Amino acid sequence: MRIGIEGQRLFRKKKHGMDMVALELIKNLQRIDTKNEYVVFVKPDEDDGCIPMASNFKIVELTSKFGYPGWEQWALPRAAKKEGCDVLHCTSNTGPIFSKVPLVTTLHDIIYLESISIFKKEGTWYQKFGNMYRRYFVPPVIKKSKKVITVSNYEKHRINKYFGFKDDRLQAIYNGVGEHFKKVTNTKKLTAVSTEFKLPDNYFFFLGNTDPKKNTVGVLRAFAHFNESYPNQYQLVMLDYDEDELQRILVALGQPELRKSIHLLGYVPNEELPAIISQCAVFLYPSLRESFGIPILEGMACGVPVITSNTSSMPEIAGEEAALIIDPFNPKEIANAMKTLVEDQMLATLLSEKGILRAQKFSWRAMAENVLALYNDVYEDLNKTSV
Repeated sequence: MRIGIEGQRLFRKKKHGMDMVALELIKNLQRIDTKNEYVVFVKPDEDDGCIPMASNFKIVELTSKFGYPGWEQWALPRAAKKEGCDVLHCTSNTGPIFSKVPLVTTLHDIIYLESISIFKKEGTWYQKFGNMYRRYFVPPVIKKSKKVITVSNYEKHRINKYFGFKDDRLQAIYNGVGEHFKKVTNTKKLTAVSTEFKLPDNYFFFLGNTDPKKNTVGVLRAFAHFNESYPNQYQLVMLDYDEDELQRILVALGQPELRKSIHLLGYVPNEELPAIISQCAVFLYPSLRESFGIPILEGMACGVPVITSNTSSMPEIAGEEAALIIDPFNPKEIANAMKTLVEDQMLATLLSEKGILRAQKFSWRAMAENVLALYNDVYEDLNKTSV
């Protein structure tokens, strides 16, 4: 079998959630499958060495004068056909409508298809364009896909409710957590990372961004409440967040003075995250809506207590007792959870221990094995149809 994998954004330096899932899938397929042939389709960019070499894997770089839509709707299906692919796996929610190669589509979520008021007015113009694009292209792509993969039972239920599948084409396959996410105890490594990123002594770690569902405004409100009880004792460390946007939010909240207690790291390479997470007091992930929530497992794997939400897939991934589960729409509840974990070290230690065990239940290898089995099912079905 010759399998095409869409990995359009894998060569970009600043990779995000869906990029990392696709990259881990490829790396683990290389470990477990030497029988089938693979063609990975990417857009040229600076991180062109991120995919390891393997004898049965070919990398094809594609360009388009018409941006993302042209790359996906025109360049990708033509290349997949030219390369003789039996199956084309589109890994990031969308795919080519007129592909002549049978499709497998990973549908991480359908937030952009749901009428949820909290996502209507917020977000950047780029995010809004992306949502409009997916609103138009996802339904027909899903309709013609031979198999549809999603990442949790919660999202499977949402997708099935929206599309009304009458067959077994939709399958939930859990994501994993990177093997490098574990408690970092090497003093030299911890000191080097602390120095490089100028980490404060005591801090909460928050993976926020401008996507409204990440609940950055709610976290800032919660941190303001927490800071009233513990003034200047803890800082909030955030990743790649825009300074002007942060200032705008703090002014709107009437908390401009909170800026001195917030430490922005900028973009951090994925391999450096474990040393940063390992040194935090609490890992914050009170998102409003997630299809999976990989960072929950990353925090747990690094042996720190995690605060996450009681909404969507997050309780399913976090488990019943391995994290502190809160209402993400209630900043005071988030703040109270933060206070609880800095005041109750026995509870914090217990959650850290249970979190490590919980994270061990998810692996990228298991994900890749399940996806490979799905490829085989599609191939067998296609051969039955052609007979």
